[in-house]
Amino acid sequence: MLNKRGQVLVAIMNEPRDLDIAREKHWYRIPVPSVERFLKDRWAPELLAFYQTKAFGEEGYAVNYFARVLDIHKVTRRELFPEEVGGRKAEQEYYKVMLSPLERLTQPILSRRFRRIAFIPTTLEKFAHAVEINDLCDASPLEDRLWAVLKLNGIPAERQEFIDINGRLYELDFAVYCADGNLDIETDGDTWHATPERIPLDNRRDNDLQTAGWSHLRFNTKQIREEIAEYCVPKIQENIARLGGLDKQTAPLSTDDSSAPLDWQQLMLFRSAQSAGQPKRKKRLRKAHRKGLA
Repeated sequence: MLNKRGQVLVAIMNEPRDLDIAREKHWYRIPVPSVERFLKDRWAPELLAFYQTKAFGEEGYAVNYFARVLDIHKVTRRELFPEEVGGRKAEQEYYKVMLSPLERLTQPILSRRFRRIAFIPTTLEKFAHAVEINDLCDASPLEDRLWAVLKLNGIPAERQEFIDINGRLYELDFAVYCADGNLDIETDGDTWHATPERIPLDNRRDNDLQTAGWSHLRFNTKQIREEIAEYCVPKIQENIARLGGLDKQTAPLSTDDSSAPLDWQQLMLFRSAQSAGQPKRKKRLRKAHRKGLA
C-alpha cells in the first residue's frame, strides 16, 4: 500500500553529528513526548527521511537522505550518550529508531522559503513524487485539492506553517507571504469547524493572527469541491494583489511537477526489502508501541 498515512516520517536533522550517527551507527532518536504530541496517530513509520537545516550548508533546507526503519526501542538519553555528564537530561526518554544504511535521493526535496519543520508524516506515494517540502503534507483531501490547484496557477504557499504569536503556536493550512502583509488560507471541513467548541478557538486564533498582520480566507468543502476555479483561486489572487503581491523572499512556483526525487525503481526496491522482513518487523514495532503508546 503506497497511500498509508504515516508510512513515511520526515524528521528534522539539526546537527552534522546526528547525520554521522545515522550514517555510521544506523540510528536516530525522537523524544517520546514529541511522538505522543505530534505523531500518536501515525506511529510507527516504515521509512524515515531527514530534513536538514542550515547547519548543513549547501545540503540545508532540503530532504536528501532516507532509510528503512528496522526496529524501535525506548531508551534514556544516558543509554544513547553514555559519555555525557549526568543530570536531569540523562533520564529523558527517546525512541531509538534503528535504520538500514542511508540512501540518497536522486533529487533533493527542497524548501522554497528555507523553513523549519518538526515532523511531516506522509505517504510513500507522496514521498516518491515530492518536488518540494509542501508536496509531502498529508493533512486532508481538501488541502490536497487546493494545493494542486494553487500549483497549477503558480501561487506559492507554505503548507502547515506554524506561526508563534505571543507564545501561542498556530498551524496555518496555507501561508502566502506578501509584500504588504501575509495571507492565511484555511480549508474548513464542515464537521471540524462547525462544532461549538471550535468557534471560540477559531475566533481567538483569527484575532491573534489579524493583530500580527495576517489576513484570512476560509473556504468550505462545497467551495473547494465545486467552485475552486471560479471562486477560490480568483479570491486568493485578488487578496495577494491587495497585499502588494508576493514578497521578494518567495521563490516562484513552477507549474512543471513532472520530476520525482525518488524514482519508482528505487521505490519498488524498498517495497521488496520491506515485504521480505515484514512479519518479524511488525512484531518488533508492535512491542515498542505497547511499551510507549499503548
